[in-house]
Amino acid sequence: MFVLLALFLSGTGRGFAQEKSSITVKGSELNNGVVIVDVLKAGKEFELQCNQGAPSCTPLKSGKYQMIELPSNSGMYDCKDVQVFADPANPDTDQKLGEYCLTAK
Repeated sequence: MFVLLALFLSGTGRGFAQEKSSITVKGSELNNGVVIVDVLKAGKEFELQCNQGAPSCTPLKSGKYQMIELPSNSGMYDCKDVQVFADPANPDTDQKLGEYCLTAK
C-alpha cells in the first residue's frame, strides 16, 4: 500500500505546495551509473542527479527548462526532489522530462 501511495505521489505531486523556476542546463554526464546534469538557477550552480536506468532519469540537452521542486517525501529520491519540464510548459498537463535529486554545487 505504501509503495502505491509513493508512486502515486511521485507522479502527481502537483496538488501540493511547490516551487516552479526556470533553469538553464549547461550539460549532462554519466558517472558510475549516475546521470549528473549541471544547471543554473537564479544565477547559482546546481546539480540534478538520478540513477541511470531509473524511470524518469533522462540526460538533458543544453537549454532552458522549467523545474518544479516537490515537497519533502513526495518524490522518488530522499533529497530535494525535482521534476523537469520543457520550457515553456504547463506541469499540470505536460509530461515531465525527468525526475532528479537537486543538490547545490
